[in-house]
Amino acid sequence: MSVPDAGAAVCTLHDVTVRRAGRALLDGVDLELHAGEVLAVLGPNGAGKSTLLGVLAGDIAADAGEVRFAGRPLADWRLGELSRRRGVLLQDNRTAFPFTVQEVVEMGRAPWRRTDRAVEDAEAVAWALDVADVAHLAERRVPSLSGGERARTAFARVIAGRTGAILLDEPTAALDIGHQEALLSRARELALQGVAVLVVLHDLNLAAAYADRVALLQHGRLAAVGTADEVLTAELVSDVYRTRVEVIPHPVTGQGIIVPVR
Repeated sequence: MSVPDAGAAVCTLHDVTVRRAGRALLDGVDLELHAGEVLAVLGPNGAGKSTLLGVLAGDIAADAGEVRFAGRPLADWRLGELSRRRGVLLQDNRTAFPFTVQEVVEMGRAPWRRTDRAVEDAEAVAWALDVADVAHLAERRVPSLSGGERARTAFARVIAGRTGAILLDEPTAALDIGHQEALLSRARELALQGVAVLVVLHDLNLAAAYADRVALLQHGRLAAVGTADEVLTAELVSDVYRTRVEVIPHPVTGQGIIVPVR
């Protein structure tokens, strides 16, 4: 796996704005994703989380501002070249055709065809199947899987590419608690190996547990960026989500736990 230098800015948004139908989905956003970190993007529905990930991935064009990947303007990268440097998991990861899990995960190696890294294909696919806990499903057809099994298969496809950056849009949404913890633990391990990991999440406590930094979006703007302790305060979360919450210390670890006031 080829990874950037630790701490280097891998993905950069500078004063980025995205407008649709006269509405700003992102409004003057500045954000960096660094090698070796897990950056969680949080915010209520419609805050701009998936739009931000789409801009970083190159799937959504910014109307204003600058987007860079590895120091170069994103528009300067050819798609094949970019696919070997970053992997993307979108919310909608449905597979229309009856591929097997093995075949879907093998698709994650497509950018490396006819390169000297193609010799890693079999080992990388086997590793990804194991890491995502879908090796026992390898011969199953994807349409026959549960939502959680499909989500883990999609995650396996992304990590099989062994890129230096991965962008994950709500990867835990369909997962049970055990697989949520397992997936984010794997993301954390990849970051410790130098991979830059951006993950869009709804669960604030998962973000607090696994992210090095969190970016909190509100109406397309960044409300705050920093560590979980700095950003996920009762006052700020209550304001952004329009729901009263309190932050209480975990009885063993002392880490703050966010709970709604009922």
